[in-house]
Amino acid sequence: MTAAHADLQAEFLEMPEGLRIDRPDVADGSALWRIAKDSKTLDLNSSYSYLLWCRDFAGTTAVARAADGTPVGFITAYVRPERPHTLLVWQVAVDAAYRGRGLAARMLDGLTARVTDEYGVTGIETTISPGNTASERLFTSYAQRHGADLEREVLFEAGLFPDAPHDPEVLYRIGPLSH
Repeated sequence: MTAAHADLQAEFLEMPEGLRIDRPDVADGSALWRIAKDSKTLDLNSSYSYLLWCRDFAGTTAVARAADGTPVGFITAYVRPERPHTLLVWQVAVDAAYRGRGLAARMLDGLTARVTDEYGVTGIETTISPGNTASERLFTSYAQRHGADLEREVLFEAGLFPDAPHDPEVLYRIGPLSH
């Protein structure tokens, strides 16, 4: 990582006043479900799945909290069993009242810093539907900040989804990440 990349990364790890990033606990599951539902862009999972996620994948998930501890954003992710050095980012969401502050980028930087240390992650993957410019920008800028390569390829064609119409999902593969 160059000095310029380190400066950019440090800038993004700093949180807006009063906000902090930490691991979720089970009680956060309902707030994550609400934030996902209110986003109107994410595929909404069942409320049960967010509770399970906060229990079983807390180590690879990040929650942004307001000063009072209320979740205002989250990233759900997991380490891929077949690729144990790869973090798959499942969902990224920020409460509408907190958007436009770079919070998603700060959460992504904070989460990946943690999982590279704790799990030995050297790359991340995510899927993005074409036209989701916010996610495209988030992950493209992440790769640039970290001086990592970015590869894109269609992972799931639209016809594979039983709940048509559904856009294809494009796999973004970013790495290697430096520790």
